[in-house]
Amino acid sequence: MNVYQGATEEELRRFQQKANEKYEKYQAENLNLNMARGKPCPEQLDLSNGLYNDIKTLIDENGTDCRNYGGVEGLPETRKLFADLLNVKVEELIIGGNSSLNIMYDNLARAFNHGVDEKSTPWSKLEKVKFLCPSPGYDRHFAICELFGIEMINIPMQNNGPDMDRIEELVKEDESIKGIWCVPKYSNPTGVVYTDEVVNRLAAMETKANDFRIFWDNAYIVHHLTDNPPRLKNILHACREYKNPDRVYIYVSTSKITFAGAGLGVFASSKKNIDYIVSLISKQTIGPNKINQLLHTRFFKTVDGILEHMKKHAAIIKPKFDLVLEIMEKELADKNIARWSNPKGGYFINLDVMEGCAGRVVQLAKEAGVTLTKAGATYPYGKDPADTNIRIAPTLPPIKELEKAINIVTVCIEKATLDKILK
Repeated sequence: MNVYQGATEEELRRFQQKANEKYEKYQAENLNLNMARGKPCPEQLDLSNGLYNDIKTLIDENGTDCRNYGGVEGLPETRKLFADLLNVKVEELIIGGNSSLNIMYDNLARAFNHGVDEKSTPWSKLEKVKFLCPSPGYDRHFAICELFGIEMINIPMQNNGPDMDRIEELVKEDESIKGIWCVPKYSNPTGVVYTDEVVNRLAAMETKANDFRIFWDNAYIVHHLTDNPPRLKNILHACREYKNPDRVYIYVSTSKITFAGAGLGVFASSKKNIDYIVSLISKQTIGPNKINQLLHTRFFKTVDGILEHMKKHAAIIKPKFDLVLEIMEKELADKNIARWSNPKGGYFINLDVMEGCAGRVVQLAKEAGVTLTKAGATYPYGKDPADTNIRIAPTLPPIKELEKAINIVTVCIEKATLDKILK
C-alpha cells in the first residue's frame, strides 16, 4: 500500500496536524457509538412483528398440536419451506432452535463424543484435531474451535473463496484435519461469494481423513443488497456428484430474517447424516419449539414470501452501506491508506488499513467514543498476522450515528497511518 504517494515530509506533517485537530474535536464530544457486531436494527426487527398474528389455532396442517411433545426433526411444513429455500430434499433437512451457531456447536460436540457416524472414531479419542479456517473469517467459528482445543490453520481468503491450492495440499496429507469453516455467500467479513470452481473443488478434493466435514455456514443466503444477487452453487448436490455425499453440513437461520433471539436454526446434509444426528438428538430432546416453527411457516408461506420480506430488510440497510462507502471514498480514496469491500449482500464491509495499524485504529476509535470489532477478531486466535483487517458492521446504528462513527473511523485511520510513518 503506497500511502500518500508523492507527498513530502512537510506535507505529511501538515496532514498529521490536521488529523490530530479533527480527532481531538471528536474526543471532546464524549460520544458512545457501537458498531462491534452485525446486529439487525430495530426497524428490521419491526418487519416481523406480524409473526404472532395468526395464533387462533396452534394445530399444524397435519393435525399436530404444536403445544405438545414430539417432532425432533421439525414440523413437516416448516421442513418443506426451508428445503425449498435450500433446494434440498425434505429428508435432508431438520429444523432446530433459534440459533444455527448452536447447531454447529452441537454437531462438533457430537463428533467429539460419538464420531461423525457409527463407524468413525470420536474426535475426543484422537491425539489432535485440526480445522482449516479461511481468514478473514467469523470470530465465533474460531471461538468454538478454541473451546474444543481444535488447532486452527489459517487459509487466506481470495476474491473467489478460500485458497483451494493450499486446502487441497493440506487435506490430502494430514489425517488430523477434520473440517473447514466456510461462510460461502457474502462471506463474513469480506463479502466474497464462492465460485462454482471453489464449490466443486471442495466437494471433490481428496482428503486423508475419511471423516472430514465442511461446516457450510450459509448465514446470508437471502441477505442481498442488489436486485441481481450472485448465485451460489448447491454444495450438497456437488458433493453427491463427486461421490462424497456425506461431506457437508449446511447451516441457515432466520436470526437476521425475523428475530435474532427467536428465530429458527436449520441444518441440512445427506440423509445418512441427518438420520444419524436425529438418532442422537432424540436422546437430547423430545422436540424443538414447534410453535415458533408453525408461526414462521404461516408468516412466510413460501420461499417467495421470504424473498419479499428480505427486500424490506435491504431497503432499510442498503442506505447505511452506501453511506459508509461514500464517506470512505470521500475521505480516504485519494490518500491510498485503506482498501475496503463493496459487498452485494451480507452484514459487513471489510476494511484493510496499512500494515501494523488495525489495532491502533480500533483503539483510537474507542478513545473517541466508537466501539468496533476488536482488531484481529477475524483471524484464528484473534491474531491478524499483518494487523491490517477491521470488520465494519453498519446495520445497527441509526444513520446519523453511523455517519458520525464512520467519519471518526476515517480520521482514526489517517491519524494511525501518519503516526506510524512519521514516528
